[in-house]
Order: sequence, then structure tokens, then C-alpha cells
Amino acid sequence: MRLDDQINWGDMDNKPALTIDEYIAGFPDNVRAILTKIRLIIKEIAPDATEAISYGMPTFKLKGNLVHFAGWKHHIGFYPAPSGTAAFDKELAHYKKAKGSIQFPLNETIPYDLIRQITQFRVDEVMNKSK
Repeated sequence: MRLDDQINWGDMDNKPALTIDEYIAGFPDNVRAILTKIRLIIKEIAPDATEAISYGMPTFKLKGNLVHFAGWKHHIGFYPAPSGTAAFDKELAHYKKAKGSIQFPLNETIPYDLIRQITQFRVDEVMNKSK
């Protein structure tokens, strides 16, 4: 992998974004549209979650970190915690993933319904944890 493949485009000017709006604004139009749609899906599923920038990427918090997402040169990273990837292992078989992270290639259709399902799983998980 070349070094530029690892660059998070939202931080191209070496000034970390302080808000999700700033973060998304740092991307080309096509990636900005994807990130915006992911953000709206998360807000729809988790309206009580708060937005933040954690680990340099957009984060939604609900009783702790709920999910993170990020734009990269060749993919969108989605980070629903290890439980979020494990619960959807079969559905995610096509994608590159690691413990708690998934890569959705930019040259493929982004699976928004799957992102919605994983986010709902995480909301249910964190809300049931305190019961």
C-alpha cells in the first residue's frame, strides 16, 4: 500500500477538523455526498447520540462511542466496534474488515442499508447494556 492510500482526506491541510461539518467539507464532492448520507443515517437511527470528532474522525456517542466513520482515498471506513462487525460477519464477507472496522470501497455501491442495520444493532446494544 502506498503512503497516499493511507491519507485521511479530511485532514489534508494538516489542520484537524473540529466538527463533523468541517471534516466532511475537506473531501471531494462525491465523497462528501457519501459521508453526508452516512451521517444522516446515523442521526436518523440514533437521534439522541451526540456528534464529536474522536481519533480524528466523525464519531457518534451514546453512552460512550457508538460508531465512527471516515473518508479515505479509496474507501469509506466504518467503525462500529468489534461487536458490530462480528454480528454482521456474513453480510460483511465481501468487504475488507478487521476487529471493529470495515472498508467500503469508493468504486463500489455503498451499502447504506447495511450501515443502517449495523448502527441500529449498536444502538440496541448500548441501550440494553445499562438495563
